Amino acid sequence: MLLHQVAQCYPEEMKDFPEELKSMLQRHNTTLHPEMRVVLCRALILLRNKGLVSPLSVLSLFFELLRCRDKPLRRMLYTHIVADIRNVNARARNNAVNTTLQAFMYSMLRDSSAAAAKTSLDAMAELYRRDVWRDARTVNVMATACFSKVTKVLVGALQFFLGRDDADGGAPATDSDDDSGTDDERKTESQMAVAFRVGKKTKKRTKRYERAKAAARKSKKAKRAPAFDFSALRLLHDPQGFAERLFRQLESSTERFEVRLMMLGLIAKLVGLHELILLNLYPYLQRFMQPHQRDVTKILLYAAWSAHMLVPPDVAAALVRTLVDNFVTERNSGEVMAVGLNAVREVCARCPLAMDADLLQDLACYKTHRNKSVLMGARSLIQLYREVDPTMLHRRDRGRPTEASAEARTAAYGELDTLDHVPGAEVITDVAGGRMEVAGGRTEVAKGRTEVAVGRGSNEVEAEEWEEEEMDDGDVDGSEDGWIDVHHSSDEEKEEESEELRGMSADERRRRAAAVSRDCILTQDDFEKIRRQQLSKRLEPLVKNRKHAQPATVTRERGEMAGLGDIERVHKRRRHDKDSRLATVLAGRADRETPGRIARPQKMNAHASTTNAQKRKTKPFMMIKQKMRGKGKRSFRDKQTSLRDSLLKRKRIK
Repeated sequence: MLLHQVAQCYPEEMKDFPEELKSMLQRHNTTLHPEMRVVLCRALILLRNKGLVSPLSVLSLFFELLRCRDKPLRRMLYTHIVADIRNVNARARNNAVNTTLQAFMYSMLRDSSAAAAKTSLDAMAELYRRDVWRDARTVNVMATACFSKVTKVLVGALQFFLGRDDADGGAPATDSDDDSGTDDERKTESQMAVAFRVGKKTKKRTKRYERAKAAARKSKKAKRAPAFDFSALRLLHDPQGFAERLFRQLESSTERFEVRLMMLGLIAKLVGLHELILLNLYPYLQRFMQPHQRDVTKILLYAAWSAHMLVPPDVAAALVRTLVDNFVTERNSGEVMAVGLNAVREVCARCPLAMDADLLQDLACYKTHRNKSVLMGARSLIQLYREVDPTMLHRRDRGRPTEASAEARTAAYGELDTLDHVPGAEVITDVAGGRMEVAGGRTEVAKGRTEVAVGRGSNEVEAEEWEEEEMDDGDVDGSEDGWIDVHHSSDEEKEEESEELRGMSADERRRRAAAVSRDCILTQDDFEKIRRQQLSKRLEPLVKNRKHAQPATVTRERGEMAGLGDIERVHKRRRHDKDSRLATVLAGRADRETPGRIARPQKMNAHASTTNAQKRKTKPFMMIKQKMRGKGKRSFRDKQTSLRDSLLKRKRIK
């Protein structure tokens, strides 16, 4: 410890000290005492931080030390490897070091030591997540770990490609993981620890403290947003070959069900993302499509992932038919039917040709089902085909025709719909009288009615400087009238423009959109205007002469892949948990005058006396027990006599 602390002060005397430490660790790493081995590694880390030893020699030695059966040592080496490689590539990418280390890691993934292979894989995954080694070479090296014989290495690689968090069993915890929570959360945990230390330690307090810690960890984990990062899957060199090889491994695998389910999810994601043709996958999925199957919602999600436009219609139709036969039947509960309808919707959203008209009309009949979950699932399927292909629906289910539904058309299998224009560009009407020409680094505006959108940043500054110079000259491009006033459209003109667009035919719109796309440079404002126009096509009816017309519903915008919540979405009022019940109770107490007591109706006269019946409610039961028992045992004759005497008494009083 003393020598490595003062090594930089004596460069000549200590020049051989790092090599002596490395040779000692290489020769005796398995026989050294664990504490002595950790001290030697810390000395090398400090020498590396001071720049007294090259990174390549230290990192290669540390990768070899990962074979040691010492978990604290491996954790320390993992942290240093990740931090050192980040520092090496902080200012610029060091390709020489990266290439050598990646080749060394590739050999470590095939090492006989499972701990060394798993730690190397975790280090590569962490470097990829931190945007240090985010290249195709790293991804393809990690792809080889999906075929490892070691289950831990296999699971780590599958979790990396599926986008799992480190908390689900990924890389070991690092220093950055401690900063994942907010200051308020860490303060709450520390306050709980302090409160538990002060006071008598009882079994009840201990259980309460453990429950509070578990709830804090659960809430922190729930606040993490799900990450959908497909960049690693896009960097694979041969996704088709990788998916086929992984599927062959899945068919012959003897791993536990959770591992095989992860392999199936990765294959489905690859097939859907790259639009691969793997026809044996769909019959394999159909084997597990049963309501009693374990984790059946995940299997349905993987079926939705694996569907795409290049799947043959007969194969996709068989998948949908299996879903309908096993889930959407009256012998199942409402939740099972709703999950089946949601799965059918997600499959058809990615592959509309999987549904035929007769089956769609049968499923649409569930729109009036007594169960709300089934009802909403059927209506979402109807809404999907209103936008995709309304002709497949029954006339009464097509809804109010809109411009988008009139233009909707499902392409045939294998048909590629290419466009020569930006759809919806006909809404850009500010270029009717002139064109925007960009030449020689300057923007010249032809004479006419034109709006020029200037970009942000340095372009805006240059444009302002150019405007000041031209204003000093007094003329623009030799024009006699000088600057052209920019005309802003009023609300009436916008209404006239929308009516003009509505009166155009489809061919006229296409020609106008093609002309705008060809002659104009569209800005971000133009694209936003186009997006609003395309959205209005889905909202505004094709014919506006109906009375009490309701706006059409718009389906949500989808990403590349559906989520598990889209399959498990069941429209049902869930049972209240403890927090929601407490919130309901507190909300009911808000209007009370006295907290903790129910407000009773007030008497008309505050000084009026109470009746015997009211007094009896406040008396202890032992005082009125005999009277209550006597009244309960009276015969009908005794009740008649008592009523007669009461009536006679009232008559005498009057």
